[in-house]
Amino acid sequence: MSTLYVVGTPIGNLEDISFRAIAVLQSVDLILCEDTRMTARLLERYGINTPSMSYHEHSTISKIDKIGDLLEEGKNMALVSDAGTPGISDPGTFLVAKIRERFGYSAAAHIEPDSHSHGHDHTHEQKDHSDEDISQVHIVAVPGASALTSALSIAGVPTDQFTFLGFLPHKKGRETLFKEIATSERTCIFYESPHRIIKTLESLEKFAPEKKVTIARELTKVFEQVVADTPHELLAYFVSHPDKIRGEFVVIVS
Repeated sequence: MSTLYVVGTPIGNLEDISFRAIAVLQSVDLILCEDTRMTARLLERYGINTPSMSYHEHSTISKIDKIGDLLEEGKNMALVSDAGTPGISDPGTFLVAKIRERFGYSAAAHIEPDSHSHGHDHTHEQKDHSDEDISQVHIVAVPGASALTSALSIAGVPTDQFTFLGFLPHKKGRETLFKEIATSERTCIFYESPHRIIKTLESLEKFAPEKKVTIARELTKVFEQVVADTPHELLAYFVSHPDKIRGEFVVIVS
């Protein structure tokens, strides 16, 4: 039985990492990194000498097969992204899906033939049928920082129901999404790059002019900033302050 740990790492401030995450990164046989150079900064900070290998959105199927082979050999691995939690609007999603597909997480394949009968007595079954019972590979979440939840926690907007849209498409379907955001009764949140933030605000001004928009950028870093207003006012602000169009943006529409 081997384990693939999905480890959340800091989104900016390197001190935002859990004791458990450090222990896991120290103990595994290999760390899978979105960018080995970015992860090296974190590993150096905490004196972690575990070998690393790249895994990112351009990794081939053969790379995924190699990772699967290593897990099958009993190697324990940790999957990390450049910042935040792997698998959340992140290429780690595809890897985890392929590992689950390869090693079999289907409950149906592990049900005893007579357990579907109405007379089957479940009262004496005390065993916990965890991943360890179902698959050769145990996939374990090691929670950590997330720009999504960090931004929501300080925005002061309704969070009992919200829709996370990840990174919006560059072209196809983009206008349709803005129309949906405009009519949504839920808080909508998505990520945006500095290269497209002005176009995004222009679209919000066009389709959702009355909505409140909160922008959080450079979260947990030295130049962290949170601003909130109408799309029109925010557009005017960033056009007149081009020096603020830097870093990663989290956009919340409520």
